Amino acid sequence: MIKKRIDCVLLSAVLVLVVLGLVFVYSASMYSAELTYGNKYFFLFKQLIGAIIGIVVMLLVTRISIDFIKKLWIAGVAVSVVLLVLVFVPGISIENYGAKRWIGFGSFSMQPSEIAKFAYVLFCAVYMSKTDTAKLRYCLLPIGIGIVFCGLIIAEPNMSITMCMAMLMIIMLYLGGMKWKYFLLMLIPIALAVPVLIFLEPYRLQRLLAFLDPWASPKDEGYQLIQSLYALGGGGWFGVGLFNSRQKYRFLPFAESDFVFSVIGEETGLFGCLFIFVLYLIVILRGVRIAVNSQDKFSCYLAGGISAVVAVQSLLNFAVVTGSIPPTGLPLPFISYGGTSLVVFLTAMGVLLNLSANVYQNNLGVKWWIT
Repeated sequence: MIKKRIDCVLLSAVLVLVVLGLVFVYSASMYSAELTYGNKYFFLFKQLIGAIIGIVVMLLVTRISIDFIKKLWIAGVAVSVVLLVLVFVPGISIENYGAKRWIGFGSFSMQPSEIAKFAYVLFCAVYMSKTDTAKLRYCLLPIGIGIVFCGLIIAEPNMSITMCMAMLMIIMLYLGGMKWKYFLLMLIPIALAVPVLIFLEPYRLQRLLAFLDPWASPKDEGYQLIQSLYALGGGGWFGVGLFNSRQKYRFLPFAESDFVFSVIGEETGLFGCLFIFVLYLIVILRGVRIAVNSQDKFSCYLAGGISAVVAVQSLLNFAVVTGSIPPTGLPLPFISYGGTSLVVFLTAMGVLLNLSANVYQNNLGVKWWIT
């Protein structure tokens, strides 16, 4: 029996991101946690539990047969649809800030949209490995499932994850070989839908206007972006020092979750931000390398799709906190506070590491592993 040898570079980058996430979740939340819960370690403890569970699951998944994972392609979509529907069921749904994005049972809660992204990747990987998606009729099923997911998520409402899912759908179809003329046919309704979705909800239009000129409403819609820019600008080259952020003292909303990167920028400066960029780049490039070196279509599509989720979500988060796109709530993978996101992303990394072991074995590993 050949012992599995996984991509240690990928594993190391992921673990460093998780550890940094614990450090900065604590730093960003210590003040608000003390005021709200009387325990400055409140968010850190919950994130640590998520990290432990996620790492254990990740390591277990590296030992599971890829063929078994492959068999979950339909079940993953079915379970995701059910969970996304449960978001609207009274008594199960959890509403925060006017949005129903979570479901809960007792003390347990989860965000179904986090699972849906990877379930969609798995479905597309299996489906596209069996069909010729260069033909339009074979593209209709993944497009239809992607639209169902986007429709359920935007109804929560959750514009950010909807954008992430739509971009993921386009990337998966591109990986599957869909022709450019079909992309144009698909992009036209998407382009038309975006302004409609914005104008349907007044808060989205207000966020767009705040993005264009945040100082026009510095105490309302523009407040969060301004505070984020203050944090990043205040960090300078080397930052104000670990745990010394000023914006976390209730100036910056959601400092431990969607805007944790602003706190990182303030405390570690430009060089700290670049270090974070490099870690994500390593994860994405190692994932792409696994996809390129895979011996079958399924493994290629699955590795490429998982890498795409990390790339899209991290880039969107960076763009939001730096004011490059309109503000929207989207956690930074591995770092932002949130147990569901952390466990799901680490599980996906377990699948990617599992695929890397197969690549190593098929290529007799040495040269591929080192270069």
